[in-house]
Amino acid sequence: MSPESATLFARLASPFTAEALFDCLLDVAYFVKNERAQYVVVNRTLADRCGFRDKRDLLGKTAEQVAPAPLGRTALEQDMAVLRTGVPVRNQLELHIYPTGQAGWCLTDKFPLTDERGRVVGLAGVSHDLHAPDESAGQYQAVAAAVNHARANLDRRLLVGELAAVAGLSAYQFDQRIRRLFRLTTGQLLLKFRMDAAAEQLRDTTRPVTQVGLDCGFADQSAFARQFRRTTGLTPGEYRRAFLTTGEAG
Repeated sequence: MSPESATLFARLASPFTAEALFDCLLDVAYFVKNERAQYVVVNRTLADRCGFRDKRDLLGKTAEQVAPAPLGRTALEQDMAVLRTGVPVRNQLELHIYPTGQAGWCLTDKFPLTDERGRVVGLAGVSHDLHAPDESAGQYQAVAAAVNHARANLDRRLLVGELAAVAGLSAYQFDQRIRRLFRLTTGQLLLKFRMDAAAEQLRDTTRPVTQVGLDCGFADQSAFARQFRRTTGLTPGEYRRAFLTTGEAG
């Protein structure tokens, strides 16, 4: 902390948590948690996502206590890993399931909070909603063919160079264009497409989980299960049991 910031914060009547500031951001969930992973500061958006009318109802609770099971368990495991190791979570692509049953993609960052001795005493984080780009915009049209190519070939490994060639751009130009449009790297975007396709098949068909993984580019079922759980907080089987719409779990 610089001398200037130390002087400023020392003059404040109460600790600055940025809670009021983050209450103004409707597409960002913000939180601060203590060493037990309990919420101590949240913004309005996070309360809404958890189905609470009053932000104060979240305070003192963990993610496992406020998020639908077993999603909350995975979030708590992630929190405890940050608290235990001090290693932040950076730019983690995640699929969130809201109390309404709707799904939404976000990028999550979590950073440890340390005391004067360097001991981890809490964490702070944000989850920023991802929005689809305007498909009528000129920048999107330049990569539209490559995006469609990617969606049509999720069952095999795709490289940035192949997609860039479809778009008529260099690999660097293509990746930069994808970052500007989607706020994702090309690799993250391909992962999002695969997870979207997998979630749709698990939710809307009774196709075996192994086949779903193969259809989405995973040759190894265990690798598919690990990645799906990391991204959605659920194993493929748990997701199917929770959201299958055909009336028959496979």
